[in-house]
Amino acid sequence: MVRPRRSGPLPKPPTTAVTAGRRSEWTGHAVNPPVWRASTILYDDVAALKAGVKTNADGEWFYGRRGTPTQWSLAEAITALDPAAHATMLYPSGAAAVAGALLAVLKPGDHLLMVDSTYDPTRRLCDAYLAQRGVETSYYDPMAGAGIEALLRPNTRALFMESPGSLTFEVQDVPAIVAVARARGITTLIDNTWATPLYYPTASMGVDLTICAVTKYIAGHSDVMMGSVSALEPHWVNLRTTAQVLGNAVSPDDAYLAARGLRTLALRLKQQGQTALAVAHWLAKHPRVARVLHPAFADCPGHDAYARDFLAPGGLFGFMLKDGGTDAVIDALTLFGIGYSWGGYESLALPTEPSRCRSATRWDGGTVIRLSIGLEDECDLIADIDRALSQV
Repeated sequence: MVRPRRSGPLPKPPTTAVTAGRRSEWTGHAVNPPVWRASTILYDDVAALKAGVKTNADGEWFYGRRGTPTQWSLAEAITALDPAAHATMLYPSGAAAVAGALLAVLKPGDHLLMVDSTYDPTRRLCDAYLAQRGVETSYYDPMAGAGIEALLRPNTRALFMESPGSLTFEVQDVPAIVAVARARGITTLIDNTWATPLYYPTASMGVDLTICAVTKYIAGHSDVMMGSVSALEPHWVNLRTTAQVLGNAVSPDDAYLAARGLRTLALRLKQQGQTALAVAHWLAKHPRVARVLHPAFADCPGHDAYARDFLAPGGLFGFMLKDGGTDAVIDALTLFGIGYSWGGYESLALPTEPSRCRSATRWDGGTVIRLSIGLEDECDLIADIDRALSQV
């Protein structure tokens, strides 16, 4: 949804998360837009039907697949989180958003530069689906920074970032990479799920396409699958057209739930980030812990970029044990669920093997216990981890 222009200073991000997308024509006299379930849209007459074909924008009724006020409101609100974003497309999952963004940019014969610390489903998309369709992917060190220029080819069309990496948490120098790509006319994309635009406004850093797994922090309650891509204006029409050709759509019920989560995003993300940092500092002092992987720690690769660019920490980080026993420790936890995803209100623990997902760089650290910190009390979470480490 294209964000409406407004005069005067922009509100602070938490205010935007509460107010954006709530147009009176969509909400009526209610606080939230209702759930508009629709496939067929009825026109007053044939002339109106023919006129509808000529428009292609959120807010213009056409057919249910293009959305109703329920989806339009959410898209507009996500767009508003980053002052430089022009508009946002919604997708049925975060992985679908990654695929939709890349397919909008790449064609057979193109070359893609993909960060080596990327989310595993993104790697599978590149190595299987894109490769079969004539797109070559090269992986690069997340710490490349401006040195990424040495890896560019004449047919490099896109450069994909994920900062921090969701398994090993390296923070990329996004402004330096964007400057190199922009000088060569290369489209930049980033998976910004860890911090969301609330804490890391990547469109304002010049990134062309910003991807979020709405499933995680934005929806925030582990009950919705959704993704989003927010575009700078030059890339909007192509992104939207590609999504429509591929038939991407989200249900109004899911859009309603995601929008409800968005309204409390600032509070949840602040609390989860603060609790995660407290847990991480406690773990760093524990005798069984070999290393904590958190962008706010000085020994994290790219910490200087984190301190410069991020407004606050997210709630996802990892740690490694000195003496093994990873699975048993996770099994002994009682307040942490064991499962994929993150960003919900509940805490999760997951064993990960980053070495399996590397090709341009090596990971010699062994197994990582990834923690997604929820809204539980930090003292309770620390006590739970302490008990598990003591028992195993």
